Amino acid sequence: MGGEAGIRRLTGRFYELMDTLPEAAECRAIHPESLAGSEQKLFEYLSYWFGGPPLFVERHGAPMMRQRHFRAPIGPLERDGWLICFRRAFDETVEDPGLRDVVMPRVEALAMHMQNKA
Repeated sequence: MGGEAGIRRLTGRFYELMDTLPEAAECRAIHPESLAGSEQKLFEYLSYWFGGPPLFVERHGAPMMRQRHFRAPIGPLERDGWLICFRRAFDETVEDPGLRDVVMPRVEALAMHMQNKA
């Protein structure tokens, strides 16, 4: 993934896309006005998720991602907007194309798990 710098590139690009892509408007709408806190938390989570330091756990406790996101209405439009941003950011920032086949199925499963409305 490129270590800390690679994950920072990924999360930074992800939130740039979320803030600008029309396809991500519904997902963007359930986030706070400033995306800085969300970007930091995603960086911390992905650092942990990809086997790096457990920053998220140290700062926020057990991930329990579905429970943490349950307050936000996440339906198919929000989920798909999130995935569009993640896929594009991943493709633009991760140099090893072989990682896509390993990482994206897990990311897609996580996104499906986050959906909490029809």
